[in-house]
Amino acid sequence: MNKTVSVLGSTGSIGTQSLEVCEKHGFRIAGLSANSNTDLLEKQSRKFRPDYVCIYDDKKYTEMKQRLSDTSVKVLSGMDGLCEIASLSQNDILLNSVVGMVGLLPTFTAINSGKDIALANKETLVAGGEIVMSSAKAKGVTIYPVDSEHSAIFQCLQGSRREHLSKIILTASGGPFFKKSYEDLKKVTKADALKHPNWSMGNKITIDSATLMNKGLEFIEAKWLFDLTPEQIEIVVHRQSVVHSAVEYNDFSVIAQLGVPDMKIPIQYALLYPDRLECPTKRLSLTDYGTLTFEKPDYETFKCLSTAIKAIESGGAYPCLVNSANEEAVKFFLDDRIPFIEIGEIVSSVMENFAPAQISCYEDVVKADISAREYVRNIIEK
Repeated sequence: MNKTVSVLGSTGSIGTQSLEVCEKHGFRIAGLSANSNTDLLEKQSRKFRPDYVCIYDDKKYTEMKQRLSDTSVKVLSGMDGLCEIASLSQNDILLNSVVGMVGLLPTFTAINSGKDIALANKETLVAGGEIVMSSAKAKGVTIYPVDSEHSAIFQCLQGSRREHLSKIILTASGGPFFKKSYEDLKKVTKADALKHPNWSMGNKITIDSATLMNKGLEFIEAKWLFDLTPEQIEIVVHRQSVVHSAVEYNDFSVIAQLGVPDMKIPIQYALLYPDRLECPTKRLSLTDYGTLTFEKPDYETFKCLSTAIKAIESGGAYPCLVNSANEEAVKFFLDDRIPFIEIGEIVSSVMENFAPAQISCYEDVVKADISAREYVRNIIEK
């Protein structure tokens, strides 16, 4: 297929799998970016020969330039570099898979440039969902979901009339601490939290899966992506990660999307939509699994999940505040500064310690983000 793609976050889990898909289908790569992994970014640059690469860590800019000095690849750095790649005129689609709030401004930049987006950066819609979706609509830009759950819903909605939708069912693996009590969570280690039962992901997303914050963020994303009320979103724990999500219609028919737990499937659907071609992954054998189970989440023990839902029900800046507080708390946990259980305690405290505020522009998002991070640092460093 004759398509040109840029990948932000190309050295991460989603990014590397995205490049597998691009290679499989002969896509041209216009731009790549990494946070700080110069080794892998160099290898990718030499293999795919993009026009531009961006190393987000400014301190590694000189090193990256030296590594690629014998090539025609132009090296960029920092947020300016991410935004330049996001708005390249040659892009047919931008795949945004950076982690964290860093992904929001490049998304806005791509939208303002009229570029369609395959979105794997959760924080874009969690922090700025309303303004992102309204901007995309105004510019005629399509946002294709890359998260396996949102991709599943997107697929289940194909060929159906939107007014017939009753609710969506978001499935969750339950993470490594499924069925653990609050007391159990006080004893878990970083190594325990980084052992996801089904998916291979980056550290931040893996911790979010352990706290179930990941599912809370997906709940918020789903509200904006599919124009739903919180009451139209149900979360179900499905340990096998085979049913990626489902849609219930007004006649109570439920249509689900199934597949092996491999992110290349939703990545490829976002990049090739509406075409379906062979994917570089395994086929699903239901008989190999035998049994599929479904249970209710424990909202009381996993405070991040219940807080994220409360945040989107409250609206305004609360989703952004909760997301940024979580990002900061997870950093402290990964740095061995706080115990696992404290992530949920900190995130849930945001709802009681911030007054309601509105998000009407990008600057409002930035303001909320900064204040939430300062709040968390003050708690931990006092």
